[in-house]
Formats: sequence, C-alpha cells, structure tokens
Amino acid sequence: MNVPKSYLNPEFLKSAEARTVRILCEYLDTERRLRNLRIQRGVILFGSARLPPESPSYRDAADLAELIARWTCERHVPDERYHIVTGGGPGIMQAAHQGAARVDPALNLGLNISLPHEEQANPYVLPERAVVFHYFFMRKFWFLNLAHAAVIFPGGFGTLDELFELLTLTQTGKSSPMTILLYDREFWTEVLNFEALARRGLIKRQDLDLFVYVDTPEQAMAHLQRGLTV
Repeated sequence: MNVPKSYLNPEFLKSAEARTVRILCEYLDTERRLRNLRIQRGVILFGSARLPPESPSYRDAADLAELIARWTCERHVPDERYHIVTGGGPGIMQAAHQGAARVDPALNLGLNISLPHEEQANPYVLPERAVVFHYFFMRKFWFLNLAHAAVIFPGGFGTLDELFELLTLTQTGKSSPMTILLYDREFWTEVLNFEALARRGLIKRQDLDLFVYVDTPEQAMAHLQRGLTV
C-alpha cells in the first residue's frame, strides 16, 4: 500500500491540524524568495484597490513611485535599492507599480492576498516578484519587515487597517521609526480626527508627529529623501 508521507499528503496539509505548518510555509518561503531576489528594503504604498486610473490619487501614486524609482536607481547600488512594495492588486497598488515600471519593473514587489473577489497581481509586477498569501497577519508582517517608509493614499477598511497597524507598531516601538506620509490632507482630516484623540488624552500629543500630511508627489518625495538617509 502506497501511503504518502505527512509532508506530501495534501489532505493533511489542508487540514486544521496543519494550520501552523501552512503559516510557517508562508513565512519561510517568502523569506527564501526575498533573499534570492536580494530585496531588503522597501517603500510601502498603501491605498484603495477601487480607485480607477483616471482618479487624481492614481496618477499621483504612479508619479511618486516613478520619482522614488529614479532616485534609488541613481543613488543606490542594485542590492541596496528601495523597492516599491504594495499589495500587488489594482487601484493605488497598480498605480505605484506602473510608475516604478517606467524606470525598472524589477523594483516592484507585490504581496498579494487570496480573496474571493480579488486580488490577482497587477500586470506591472513580474511573476517572480509576486507573493500570494492566505493569512493577512503574515502578509502584514512582511510589509512591516521590509518597510523603511510608508505612503498611505486614500482607501477603505483595508487601508485603514494597514495604517493603524503601522502607527501602533511605531508608537509602541515594536517597529523602527520611519517616515509615514498620509497622502491627501483633505481626505485624511475628513475621515480621521487624530486631533480629537490627542485632545481627549487617548494618544499623546507627540504621537501626532508619527505621520505627516502631503499633497503632491514632489512634497512626498522631499520627505522620503530626508527620511531615507542611507
């Protein structure tokens, strides 16, 4: 009788008992792939998957990513370049990769998630530079592991989740301090009243210094260049 070994048994690997094995696979395989690709540093761009190419935020995300790509190609040797890291899907994610691809598509890294209605990797992410996760928390771990700076464009629940995780980890010292830019002041001040949190004593007033509002690709790039000193 041909009985499969446990690590070759699909029934076991898809079972509830093997969940920790699957989680570990998502960690170790991503670590291996990033090491082989020599990707060590990233600028993270978060934002809505629903924004179309004609939206101002889409155009600005593409232009900002192009500025970052040109800057890092001029300033850094290949192994030390900053990669444009997004969730790899449509909307702002596609815009960022589209902009970076104008310079070098190898600077793009897409950390996708398998969802019922999305996400397939957008066409500007090379297949070998797309990672597909099942577990949200493991995907967010790798975002933060690579992040040396982050730009958050307008978005919905997913973008807000990513923003608050980033702010919480930097506030508590679990993540190294980094430049965090909220793109489109009008949007963010309408959606989130950070000032009210400070006024009510729910955050310290200095926590408002964890992020900066920006409104143009050039303004964002100036902050990134000051923050990404290496």
